[in-house]
Amino acid sequence: MKHADAATSTAPLDLPYRSSVGIMLLNPQGLVWTGRRLPKWVGDRSAHIWQMPQGGIDEGEAPIDAAYRELREETGITSAEVIAEMPQWLTYELPEQLLGVALKGKYRGQRQRWFAMRFWGDDSEIDIQPRGAKAEFDRWRWRDMSELPDLIVSFKKPVYQTLVERFAYLAQN
Repeated sequence: MKHADAATSTAPLDLPYRSSVGIMLLNPQGLVWTGRRLPKWVGDRSAHIWQMPQGGIDEGEAPIDAAYRELREETGITSAEVIAEMPQWLTYELPEQLLGVALKGKYRGQRQRWFAMRFWGDDSEIDIQPRGAKAEFDRWRWRDMSELPDLIVSFKKPVYQTLVERFAYLAQN
């Protein structure tokens, strides 16, 4: 029995990080797009967490292509262009209670490549009820960049703080 407990306690360290992208979408006024995330699994109590678009990188897909695809899938937006990129991958670890549950139970967290994009379209372009994919959000809103770290789940907060520090200059017109 002792051996089984030891194996269980080290298993999360053996799990890989999921490679993904994130998008900080800024409108011409320098506000950032946020969506209120829908629950992803039974028992998910974070239904009212606001976040920026993000998602996995498909096999053989370049991060930049994944960013445009995820933005389109989650928001319907195609009128955007990359204006900055984090030079390194940012990572976060899932809290213990989410290991084996979140991220299909296969990952210990995510390593993310973040892109800042400028939205040049009209708000009428935004459609959070995508065709052919499951909706990620039930509401959306433009926000001041400084609000972002206080909106996200606590284990992703350091990533959002880094993004705000790195991309703050983009909020000024």
